[in-house]
Amino acid sequence: MKIGILQTGHGTPEMIAAQGDMDQLFMKLLDGHGFEFKTYSVVDGIFPDSIEAADGWLITGSKHGAYEDHPWIPPLEQFIRDVHADGRPMIGVCFGHQIIAQAMGGKVEKFGGGWSVGHRDYEIDGETFYLNAWHQDQVVEVPEGAEVIGHNDFCAHAAMLYDDRILTIQPHPEFNSEVIDILIRTRGAGVVPEELLERAKSRLDKPSDSARFADRMAAFFKRGS
Repeated sequence: MKIGILQTGHGTPEMIAAQGDMDQLFMKLLDGHGFEFKTYSVVDGIFPDSIEAADGWLITGSKHGAYEDHPWIPPLEQFIRDVHADGRPMIGVCFGHQIIAQAMGGKVEKFGGGWSVGHRDYEIDGETFYLNAWHQDQVVEVPEGAEVIGHNDFCAHAAMLYDDRILTIQPHPEFNSEVIDILIRTRGAGVVPEELLERAKSRLDKPSDSARFADRMAAFFKRGS
């Protein structure tokens, strides 16, 4: 099964050197599930020729906001709507979660409650998942027809399902503790409140459920194959 990765941002140079760019993190996360991957750097204006170019689609995280004025965002939103109409599976993570909600009629904004960084717990379909977060933006209005399947006390709309065709999640199952440590050092200082960074540092050794959520992602992609 071929998965097209729509890359909407790049990692820091330190992250890329240590772990790879945003697309490579997902390739490692989903390794062993039998997928073939093809990356399209939509953040650089590189799009697939059509939705038929892959059997399933994955939208990565990004430093950009879904509501920002970038030339690649409107065509990405249309691509999302086309994939949903077609029925082939799509998964969105962090920015991917947000841009899908926006494309489908929801609203994304900088959350007044501030940042979520590092190891957090989420209730998803009645199960607890410990995953790493790195975001200030949130989906604040859910699109009509979308089902909220995940949340925690900070993020009310942390995971959503669209007609069993699109699965989205706010935290980063592809981020391990090394990635969070790098982000704390390279993107956090002066941007994220120091107490949140210190809390995230203190939880770097906590185990995550990334592999368990990767299994869920893989099953979602394969459900119709």
